[in-house]
Amino acid sequence: MKFETIADIYSANENARKNLNAVIDGISDEEAAVLPEGEKWTIGQIVEHLSMVDFGISRICAKLLEGAKAAGKPSDGTVNLSSDFREKLAAVGSVKVEAPERVQPTGTVSITEALDRMKANRPAIDAMRYDLEKYDLSEPKFPHPYFGEITAAEWLIVAGGHEQRHAAQIEKILVKIRN
Repeated sequence: MKFETIADIYSANENARKNLNAVIDGISDEEAAVLPEGEKWTIGQIVEHLSMVDFGISRICAKLLEGAKAAGKPSDGTVNLSSDFREKLAAVGSVKVEAPERVQPTGTVSITEALDRMKANRPAIDAMRYDLEKYDLSEPKFPHPYFGEITAAEWLIVAGGHEQRHAAQIEKILVKIRN
């Protein structure tokens, strides 16, 4: 997808969340706990990880937004993605990325609990939208383990892509479990 505006990012992320929920719908507790051969995490652990990352990204975006507000430069809602970010975004699908320790799942959170955490976090992300469209986001940056120094808009793109990536992983695990 081409991300030209904050609205584009929010739309893509909404679609990613709907897809994730559709993939997870109907997974039993037993299936969520199975660790198929060749996999590092169970489905339950993946969803717990997603909830941890979702919360972390919302906090990072809030911090970056405060920096953009302090700078006071207006925006028309368009985003300018760095060429380095675009290149890494195009390549990330073929790259194995190791989750940092702080977002490693504990295995003690159910899918329902993790999804509830993500749902509870959504208002914080939605509340930022107006200001994300209003202020220039190009300067404040925060490091990502794979993408490097990225802006709030780029972090939001990472959030949706992260959910898409793990939804596809969950689908593959389900095939292993159900066959």
